[in-house]
This record gives sequence, C-alpha cells and structure tokens, in this order.
Amino acid sequence: MNKKSPTLKKKNRQVNHLLVNHYGIPFRPKKLPNPADALIATILSQNTNDNNSYKAYLNLKRRYKSLDKLAEAPRREIENTIKVAGLGKQKSTAIKAFLSTIKKRGDNINLNYIKKMNDADILTELTSIKGVGVKTASCVLLFSLDRNVCPVDTHVHRTLNRIGIVKTKTPDKTFAQINNQLADGIAHQFHTNLIKLGREICKPSTPSCTICPLLKVCSFKKKNLNKPLITKNNSFLLLDSI
Repeated sequence: MNKKSPTLKKKNRQVNHLLVNHYGIPFRPKKLPNPADALIATILSQNTNDNNSYKAYLNLKRRYKSLDKLAEAPRREIENTIKVAGLGKQKSTAIKAFLSTIKKRGDNINLNYIKKMNDADILTELTSIKGVGVKTASCVLLFSLDRNVCPVDTHVHRTLNRIGIVKTKTPDKTFAQINNQLADGIAHQFHTNLIKLGREICKPSTPSCTICPLLKVCSFKKKNLNKPLITKNNSFLLLDSI
C-alpha cells in the first residue's frame, strides 16, 4: 500500500462527511458475523444483488446446521441450494474449496485463528484460498473483524474514480490506493454510503448528478445535469444482515 497522503486522507474525510450528511450513519448490527459466515456470504454476493444472495445464504443455513455439515455436502447439492444467487457452479466450487482448505487446518471448521493476525496477513491468508479474492477477504476484515478496511466493489471503484480520489483501472488497484488513506474508524460508513451512492445516484451510464451530495467536489467530466430519473431505495446490504 502507498504511503499516507495528507491531501488524499483529507479528501476522503470530506467525502465521507458529505455522504454521512446525505445518507446518515449506516446501520450496523451489534453482533458481527463470524469470519467464515462473512466469507461464504460474500462469495454468494458475487455478480448478483444482495436480496438474492441473502436468500441463498438463508437456504444454506436452513439446510446445513453447521459448517461441518456443509463441508460434507456434495458440490452439486450446494449448487442447487444456492441457485437463487446465480453462478451456482462457480460459487459452490469456491465454497467447497474454502471449507476443504480450512478443514485441513484442524478438527473444527472456522476462521477464528485469523482474529489475532494483522490486516495484511489476513489478506494474504484468505486470498491464498482458491476462489477468494481481495474483495471477499476485505469484506471479512470489515464486516466480521471490524477492521478499518474499505472493500472495493464495482460501485466503490466507479464512484472513487469519478470523484477523483483515485485514477485506477481495477477494483483491486483502487483498494491498494485507498486503504492506507482512510481516517480512523470511517471504513464502514465510507464503504456503505459509496455503495448506496453508486446504486442510486452515481450509476454507470446515467448518473443523477444534480441530486448528488458530492456534486461540488466531484471531478467527473461527463456529469449528467438533466432531470434525474426516479430511483428506488436500494440500501439493503447483505453483510450487515447476516
């Protein structure tokens, strides 16, 4: 990660302040999910909306009462159980690979051992598992372990580039640049509200710039200043709901 930049850190704080003023401080459950559940839920969330991935997650929980039972299940059975989330073969393969890897470490299937590790070591540890990328690992850090780490999905990547905080080609490169530049304790607010912004206002093709809380600080050159389309509230977040 890059050395800290006072200017970039200040802009992140400013953007976070404007987003909190607009959206408020995001809901967060008092009891955070365990790391293994957070990782599996994040796998389910790939390339689908949070409502469908939540349904798939609940299907797994209802059918398999423990991670050990899930680990024993045939991959095809898991695929059928999570089909509502789409990409069932890919996701069931990733879940099986994760559980198989963790099972080799001991009798109990869990990720509790990572709680004492630092952020960089956790990222290295989790991304060494087949099917687990930087975004999935960073979601475990934020949503389960309460680390000050901002996962970067397509929404966060797009909005940060448009705002002008980064100039990067991929979400992983955005992650590398942004995560040494966050003010203490803002990661959950910053991540969650950027996702809301990307879903409801800063959309890929027709952003509603006239109602954007970041309009005055945004560097996006192709602003859409037409009357905004009416959009539905799209604030449900899987990892704050499991």
